[in-house]
Amino acid sequence: MSPKYLLLFVGLLAGQAYASDLTQKQYADVKNFLHELVRAHPDTVRSITVGPSDSGDMIEGVVIGNGSVHNLVVGTHHGNEYGSTEVAMAFAASLAVNPIVGQTVYVVPVLNISGYNARQREERDATGHYRDPNRDYPGPCGTEGPHHLKSTASLAKFIDQENITASATLHTFYPAVVYPWGISTYDVSTPYDNIFRSLANYATEMSKYTVGNSTEVLYPADGCYEDYAFWKSGVWSLLFELGYSHSPSQTDINEMIRTNVPGLRKMLEQAPHERASSHEFTGRCETRRLVRLDKHDE
Repeated sequence: MSPKYLLLFVGLLAGQAYASDLTQKQYADVKNFLHELVRAHPDTVRSITVGPSDSGDMIEGVVIGNGSVHNLVVGTHHGNEYGSTEVAMAFAASLAVNPIVGQTVYVVPVLNISGYNARQREERDATGHYRDPNRDYPGPCGTEGPHHLKSTASLAKFIDQENITASATLHTFYPAVVYPWGISTYDVSTPYDNIFRSLANYATEMSKYTVGNSTEVLYPADGCYEDYAFWKSGVWSLLFELGYSHSPSQTDINEMIRTNVPGLRKMLEQAPHERASSHEFTGRCETRRLVRLDKHDE
């Protein structure tokens, strides 16, 4: 992230009484930031709502640019991963000054609103149960959902409604950028591994994070956004695991912003302009393998 973008980001925060303690920020602070970004850049930035959540809030974001290719960045599926929120907001601030030519980019800093406010991984559904949003999507090897949560249903509808071509979701805390398939299978290859690997390499030019297939680099997990978006619609979907902690300091977050905001931009600039045509899963699911390996907490 260039100094002028970082200064813009810090300046926007300073102008709205943003909570000084990273762990105390609330969704109201995020919305204030987004509204201020629109006010400061009315020619390039517009407000959007993705849809309702079980918290009673509408999921808000911004749309930047007016190109024919529609891409998406989403932070904070997991409410305790507040570093991803900060990187998403910084990315929006950078695009506000310098939109990507030919693209319309949607940035949604927080999907899991109740989890973010409570600094809790899960999100509470309408029945009071706590669920992991990034296990709540339909998928070829099953899921804990589909769509027990309004947030994931809203996002799934949004990517079709806005004809999203490429997307990135932001998490913490294992330094990697990964791609499908991440489901419970030994058959992890897609017809587009070379394209996915190239996009991940562009994304990590500055961060030097690990790159690879999601199952092989992290672990298999059914019901995740990346596999759903690629399997259902052919969206070029990558998952960014940012930094080295679920509880990053401001110094840590500044470094995450510095290295990953340019990577996000480069990934979207290099992504194909049309969705993948062959995105069905033709392998075999291995449920027992999922149980054995799904032991991390990302």
